Amino acid sequence: MKNSEKKNTLDLLKRLFSNYVQKHKIKLVISIFCMIIIAAATALNAWMMQPVLDEIFINKNKTLIVIIPLAIILVAILKGTASYFQSIFMSFIGYKLVADVQDQMFKSVIKCDLSFHNEVNSGTIVSRFIADVGALSRGVHNVIINIIKDSLTFLFLVGVMFYHDTKLALIALFVFPVAIYPIRRIGKRLRKISKSTQVGFGLLTSKLSESFTAIKTIKAFSTENFESKKINKEITNIFNLTYKSTKVNSIARPLMEIISGFAIGAIIFIGGSQVILDQTTPGTFFSFLTALLMAYQPIKSLASLNATLQIAMAAAERVFEILDKKTQIIENKSPKDNYLRKDKYNLKISNLSFKYKNSSKFILKNVDLEILAGEKIALVGHSGAGKTTLMNLLPRFFDPSKGKIEIGGINIQDLSLHFLRNYFSLVSQDITLFDETVKYNICYGSNNYSSKDLKKACKKANCEEFIKKLPKGFNQLIGENGAKLSGGQKQRIAIARAFIRNSPFLLLDEATSSLDSKSEQKIQDSLSSLISNKTALIIAHRLSTVIDADRIVVINNGEIIDIGKHSSLIKKSKIYKNLYELQFKKQSYEKNIKA
Repeated sequence: MKNSEKKNTLDLLKRLFSNYVQKHKIKLVISIFCMIIIAAATALNAWMMQPVLDEIFINKNKTLIVIIPLAIILVAILKGTASYFQSIFMSFIGYKLVADVQDQMFKSVIKCDLSFHNEVNSGTIVSRFIADVGALSRGVHNVIINIIKDSLTFLFLVGVMFYHDTKLALIALFVFPVAIYPIRRIGKRLRKISKSTQVGFGLLTSKLSESFTAIKTIKAFSTENFESKKINKEITNIFNLTYKSTKVNSIARPLMEIISGFAIGAIIFIGGSQVILDQTTPGTFFSFLTALLMAYQPIKSLASLNATLQIAMAAAERVFEILDKKTQIIENKSPKDNYLRKDKYNLKISNLSFKYKNSSKFILKNVDLEILAGEKIALVGHSGAGKTTLMNLLPRFFDPSKGKIEIGGINIQDLSLHFLRNYFSLVSQDITLFDETVKYNICYGSNNYSSKDLKKACKKANCEEFIKKLPKGFNQLIGENGAKLSGGQKQRIAIARAFIRNSPFLLLDEATSSLDSKSEQKIQDSLSSLISNKTALIIAHRLSTVIDADRIVVINNGEIIDIGKHSSLIKKSKIYKNLYELQFKKQSYEKNIKA
C-alpha cells in the first residue's frame, strides 16, 4: 500500500470513528472489555493443556481431575457471556452507523442543487445508499471487532507461548512478516475492483428504474428483448467483477495456511525432539502447540482484514463524496425576510444572464423585466428559448450568472430559501406525485389548511368530481407518480396543490397542457379569480392564456425581444406572429370548428 493510500485509509477511518463510532464510546468500552475476557479465556484454555497432560494423564493427580474440568466450564461460561454482550453492543454500533450515515446522506442529497440531480442519475445515488453503506458498515464492523478481539487473542496466546518456550515462540513468529507484502497487494487490488463493482451496481439500479418507469413504452415498441439484453450486460459486468473480487480475496487464507503449515511442521519437529530428549514435558509442549494453533486463527482473520478494509474504504470514499457535496445556492446568514412588506409583490429582473455550470452557452442573456403586483404575465417563445429556465431562477433553483432578481425591492439572495420558496406556487407540465393518498398529494408542503380549504381548492381545480368517484375518496392511494390517475387528473391534483398553498406568486409552466378543452376552460376561470390579487408568470401553451394575459413577453434565444398585448404583438412582432400561426391560431381554428 502506497503512503498516500495508507494516509487516505487512516483519514477515512479517523473520520468514521470520530463521526459515527465515538459517540457510542460506553458501548465500545464494554465491548473491548468483553473482548479482553474472550482473549484471556482463549489463552487460558491453551495454558490448561499443560496441567491436563502432565498432572492428570501422566501424574494421575486426583484433585486436579475435578478442579480443572470445573475451571474449564467456568471459563466457557465467562467467555460465552462476554461473547454475547460484545456481539450485541458491536451490532448496535454497526447498525446505528448505517442508520446515521444514510440519514446524513439523504439530508445532504435532498439539499443539493438541482444541477447535482441533473448530473447524477438516481440509480447511482440509490446504490450509494444501499450497497456502499452496507459495504462500509460490514467493513467497519469487522475491522473494529477483528483488530481488537483477534489482536488481543493473538497477544495472550503469544504470551502463553513465550511463557513455555521463548526459542520456539520466536521461530513460530518469524513467518508472519513474510505474509505482509502479498496481503497488502491483495488489498490494493480489491479496493480497485470494489470501486468498479459499486459503479456497476449504480448503473444497474439506474437502468432497472428506467426500464420499470418506461414499461408502457417498452411494451408499445415491443423492445422487451432489447431491454433484457441491456440489463443482462450490466448484470454480467457485476458478476465478472464480484467473481474477480472473490478470486483475489480467496488468495489470503490459503497463503496463510501454507505459511502456517511450514511453521507448525518446524515447531512439531523441534518441540517433539525436545520432548524425546526430556528437555521439556509433553504437557508443556502440547500447551505451546495448542496456543500456536489457536494463534494462527486470529492471524488468518487479520490477513483477510486488509481485504475487507479496502472494500469498506472504497465504499467510504463514495459515501463521503455525497456527504461532502456542497450546495451552490448559498443562503444569506442574515436574511431580510422581515423587511419584505406583505403588500409589495412586484418582481423585478435586472440585466440577468444565465448559463449552466458545465456549459459555455448562455441560456438567458441580459433579461430585464418588471412584473407588477397582481399582473398576469405570459411567456411565449419557441422550444429552448429559455422560458422554463427563467421561471426556475425565481425560487432560486439556480442562481443567475449575472444580474439580480428582486421582490419588493429586496434581492432574493438576501431572503432565506424557505421564506422565498413559500412565496411561490409552482405547477409545471412535468407533474410529480407521491405514492400516497390524494389528500397527501394536494396538501403536500402546506401545513395550515382546513377541510374547507381542501374542498375549495379541489372545486376550483375541477378535481372534486373525480375524487368523489374514487373508492376511498381523498384517502385513495394513487400509485407511483400517480399511476392510477389519468394525465388530466394528475394535472388537476397539481393545480389543486397550488390553490391550497395560496402563495402570492404563481408559476405555471404549461400547467393546463394535459387537460381537455372543457376542463381547461373551468380551470382558466378559476385561475382568473385566483390570480386577481396575485402575481402570475405563465408559460403559455393555450391561446386563451395568451389573450387573457396583462402582458405577453416574447423570448427568443434567451433574450426578451418584445413585450405587449396580443393585439399589438400580432402586428409588430414577427416571432410572435409566427408562433401564433403555428400554434395558437390552430387552436383557435379547432375551437371554432367544435363550436
